[in-house]
Amino acid sequence: MAVMWQCQEVIPTAAPAGAVRQGSLRELNLALVLGRIAAAPRPPSRAALAAETGLTRATVSAVVEDLVAGRLVTEAEPQPRSGAGRPARGLVLAGDGPAGLGLEVNVDYLAACVVDLAGEVRHHCVHRADLRPVSPADALGRLVRLAAEARAAADAQGLILAGAALGVPGLVDDVGLVRLAPNLGWRDVPVPELLAEHPPLTEVIDGVPALVVDNEANLAALSELHAGAGPGSFLHISGEVGIGAGIVLDNALYRGARGWSGEIGHIPVRPDGPPCRCGGRGCLERYAGQESILAAAGLAGADLPADTAPNRLAELAGAGDATVLHALHEAGVALGVTVSSVINLLDLDTVVLGGGYAPLAPWLRPPMLAEIERRVLTAAWSPVTVRPAVLGATAAAVGAAGSVVRRIIARPVAWLARL
Repeated sequence: MAVMWQCQEVIPTAAPAGAVRQGSLRELNLALVLGRIAAAPRPPSRAALAAETGLTRATVSAVVEDLVAGRLVTEAEPQPRSGAGRPARGLVLAGDGPAGLGLEVNVDYLAACVVDLAGEVRHHCVHRADLRPVSPADALGRLVRLAAEARAAADAQGLILAGAALGVPGLVDDVGLVRLAPNLGWRDVPVPELLAEHPPLTEVIDGVPALVVDNEANLAALSELHAGAGPGSFLHISGEVGIGAGIVLDNALYRGARGWSGEIGHIPVRPDGPPCRCGGRGCLERYAGQESILAAAGLAGADLPADTAPNRLAELAGAGDATVLHALHEAGVALGVTVSSVINLLDLDTVVLGGGYAPLAPWLRPPMLAEIERRVLTAAWSPVTVRPAVLGATAAAVGAAGSVVRRIIARPVAWLARL
């Protein structure tokens, strides 16, 4: 869903103190019209946009002309109409203009993704490697090479990368410093500074301001929200080697006071349980993290990468493998116990299983629902929905790229100023 401004055209007379400047008015009108085009279920005509926004037709035509010149909007094929007259041409987001670059660092893979203004994934690639024994600088150096491949793919399709965002599995502050990523062994890693040492990345983002770094579970939750498949409030759980969550309340990501919300993987299921990499004991990750599930399923030495292990588990579970079925049931119980506390606290009615949990949802969901029904106070008259995510394992990288695109839609004047 695009960000929309609720405003009307203002025709200034004399310029009293505090009057809206013409430049500000243009900025608002550009965002208003582009937002309506992005959110429209069918391509709107200029006349329809004027009626919806309260702007004059002349103003809408001028704004659309700027958006077309900036490769943000293009005209759709005319639809047949009954009656006399030429059919109106609708407007759609351009698929050959700016695009976002999404990057992801996870425990045993790197990913890069390009998403165009219309939200279409135009390129996605994954590099599998266990990054735990690798230094942050080395891991990010590999990521830069993956980003360069994505840049080349974007160039070949006539796209212009407008910016980049990176998802990491850890606590990220507001300047991109990774305070702690326990499953990677990272602590106080200045990601933007390390990436700035790689000239290829500067070329990839083409002089755009600093790379945005965020928690990968937050980006995955935003991706699910903007895919239009979920309600306005939900808990999105990303299941990989680690477990993270994105909390969406009233169509907005809830970040908490310091931006570190969602560390559901380190809520204790059993306070006296096995030690966790975070320093605690009995954390959810020790019962429902991917490595824990594989170990319980007898697949600890199977050398399955994080992005392929869930599909292998699903195959074995579908074939009736008793050991795998038991492992998934126990993981579902642990997830249900933990999620119940979150639901009781935040009054959420939907839980989305993302990342590696998405293909395992048919087996995780029943024990989760059993625990939720047993533990959530309101479950008897307000059932909770548990469902797989739309994007699954690609959600974080797609969400990162999509966040760049949504910034353009929310404030197109910044993009137009670069041309």
